[in-house]
Amino acid sequence: MSINEAVGRASTQDTTGTTFDLVLRGQQVLAGQDIAPREIGVRDGKIVAVEPYGTGLSGTRVIEVAADEVLLPGLVDTHVHVNEPGRTEWEGFESATKAAAAGGVTTIVDMPLNSIPPTVNLEALEIKREAAGKNAYVNVGFWGGAIPGNKKDLRELHEAGVFGFKCFLLHSGVDEFPSLSVDEMEEDMAELASFDSLMIVHAEDAEIIDNSPQPVGGKYAGFLDSRPRDAENTAIAQVIERAKKTGVRAHVLHLSSSDALEMIREAKAEGVKLTVETCPHYLTLLSEDIPDGATAFKCCPPIRENDNRELLWKGLEEGVIDCIVSDHSPSTIDLKDVENGDFGVAWGGVASLQLGLPLIWSEAKQRGLKLEQVVQWMGVNPSKLAGLGAKGSIEEGKDADFAIFAPEDTFEVDVQKLHHKNPISPYQGKTLHGVVRRSIIAGNDVDFQTPSGQLIRREH
Repeated sequence: MSINEAVGRASTQDTTGTTFDLVLRGQQVLAGQDIAPREIGVRDGKIVAVEPYGTGLSGTRVIEVAADEVLLPGLVDTHVHVNEPGRTEWEGFESATKAAAAGGVTTIVDMPLNSIPPTVNLEALEIKREAAGKNAYVNVGFWGGAIPGNKKDLRELHEAGVFGFKCFLLHSGVDEFPSLSVDEMEEDMAELASFDSLMIVHAEDAEIIDNSPQPVGGKYAGFLDSRPRDAENTAIAQVIERAKKTGVRAHVLHLSSSDALEMIREAKAEGVKLTVETCPHYLTLLSEDIPDGATAFKCCPPIRENDNRELLWKGLEEGVIDCIVSDHSPSTIDLKDVENGDFGVAWGGVASLQLGLPLIWSEAKQRGLKLEQVVQWMGVNPSKLAGLGAKGSIEEGKDADFAIFAPEDTFEVDVQKLHHKNPISPYQGKTLHGVVRRSIIAGNDVDFQTPSGQLIRREH
């Protein structure tokens, strides 16, 4: 065992004689902005003490974090497609939340598609909650959807606790979640602004993509040509313009085009309420390296060139991009068309929920970036995006959600050993740094046998 755990009352007492439900202590604890020797006291699922190492906090249960481990706050992934009910064969709450826990993610926010029904009204939200409630190994919240004709449902969904609303500016890939025109998006933005909700946008321009070469066959270059950067750039400019006009809080999903960084920077400087995310596949994979027929790499917007990737990393370091989230978008293997390898036919999506932290840490480590910065992008900032004030960091008063992480351990990705329901990944065989040895939610270990995650709602 890499972690020494003492069960039962610890022999040492803190200065007040208080016994906590759980004490975690180690030489490397990320609390606040830095990693330092600390002790953490937990009671009733909350962090109630953060003290220097050696204080001697007493706990009914004590976890000694090993010398090669870092105690991290549980990560928050605000972009996950669970697909249950309706397409549970693609992924379900049990498999998705087990994958999250194995990757150090203790809270996910589920996208309003590709489940059937999509989360576009109260009835659909309750169906989602019922499906998740009995199968959640981590905390689960929900986005609502903004589609043509459901403007009347937006406020009700907001009041029921969704974290914001997702829309598409082109075909979503599934017919039951139709896209909005730019004018319809603006109308819904104005509605959301009236109760301070958040519009999150899949920003690719439908007309540009319709007029681009259609992808056919196994050449990745052909697929890349079918989703040009200008489609993203144009749509992001429209999001900025309409967000500025309505005053809504707006968020750009899965940024892949580095061309858009300057307009995003300028919009933020002008006071537009804009946030932006990108994903591990855009930060770790390169279009130049994608083999013919390797449809596991297909996602929308697409993985682009090395120069583009370098600029995305620069955008992160400069704070232009706020978050790194998975956009975990799985499907069955047959929908990825692996037999024929046709990029025009294959489903576009990468499943990486379990691998996000080691993927980003492996890349960040090579670039001389600190683990603290990675957690800012993958825990602190996604929590801020969703308004999850009790998540994402180790501080007094926050929820006792943790990941115990061995940053120097390495492993080789084996899709058969992941909790994802369908064993296909562009990362198969890749060697990564960083192993999550344990995840803890509300002071209790995730044991992968008893689903004890909570359904969470937007904090008022």
